[in-house]
Amino acid sequence: MKLLLILFITFIAALLGTKIFQGNWNFLFSGNLGMAAFIIFTGFSHFKFQRGMAMMIPDFISAKMFWVYFTGILEIAAGIGLMIPSLRAMTAIFLIVFLILVFVANINSSQKNINIFKADFSGPGMNYLYRERIPMQIILILWTWFFGIYL
Repeated sequence: MKLLLILFITFIAALLGTKIFQGNWNFLFSGNLGMAAFIIFTGFSHFKFQRGMAMMIPDFISAKMFWVYFTGILEIAAGIGLMIPSLRAMTAIFLIVFLILVFVANINSSQKNINIFKADFSGPGMNYLYRERIPMQIILILWTWFFGIYL
């Protein structure tokens, strides 16, 4: 849930900034900036923690490092896409589908107790999945839908 701080702090800072500098609360911009900051940050983490990320990928998928780098690039591109009004809805739909699909890697990671930061098997396991990852995934999907499609 620490990662959600990036989302919330960016959202609140942008919301306050738009109120101070534009005179109104720009929820659409602030919500999308928060998600953009979050997803770009996680995209770059694919390059810093690539070995641990590769361990998350289920065994039946080959070329693990390719997928780690490719999904990192996709996340960075999605963050940028959310900030371009003409691409926002399409990017949000892609991101929701992406979040659902990569959840398989989160399940695999929890089952194997993978610690992505150390690239070993000292991770928190299934408790993390139930207490943190599932709620976070739900928040991310709903946030993306609300600010990227609904508003």
